[in-house]
Amino acid sequence: MSAIWKNHAMHLADMIKENNETKAHLYLEQLMLFPVDIQDQIIEEISNLSHCSSDAVASIINHHSIMELK
Repeated sequence: MSAIWKNHAMHLADMIKENNETKAHLYLEQLMLFPVDIQDQIIEEISNLSHCSSDAVASIINHHSIMELK
C-alpha cells in the first residue's frame, strides 16, 4: 500500500472510531467520489475489522476503488 492510501486510511479510521459516520461519508465522497452504497460498504467493512490498522483500512479502500473488468 502506498503512503497516500495509508494516510487516507488513518483519517477515515479515526472518523469511524469516533462514530462520526457523516464525516466519514463526506471524506469518502471527497476522496474518490464513491457512490453512497459503496461508502456504506466501506464503512461497514472497516467497522467490522477485528484490528483496525491503517493497512487494513487502506486495503478496503483500495479494494473498492478498483474497477472490475468484464
